[in-house]
Amino acid sequence: MNIFGIGLPEMALIMILALLIFGPKKLPEIGRSLGKALKGFQEASKEFETEFKREAERLEKVVNEPMKATLEPQPPKALSSTPAESAASEATPEPEVHTAEVVTESEAARSTQQG
Repeated sequence: MNIFGIGLPEMALIMILALLIFGPKKLPEIGRSLGKALKGFQEASKEFETEFKREAERLEKVVNEPMKATLEPQPPKALSSTPAESAASEATPEPEVHTAEVVTESEAARSTQQG
């Protein structure tokens, strides 16, 4: 039996020293708290491992998934007389303004009577 590079004789010597230092009443309490600490460490390492695997699978899925190529429609370029004007118009495109004329029924009736 070789744990952490410590053989059976060394383990027995450590146990005897712990028994002499802490006494027979404190030794079970120390063993319990040491066991709880080791169990907590194992749970935390398993949780870290599963989280790491989950992220690795997610990244692998993203990397292996084919990219969807889409082209954005480009606005039509206005004709201009000089290249400087066209460069300026490309740098700051003007917003399109749409207007609508509202005609009431009475105005429509008057325009048909006149025409």
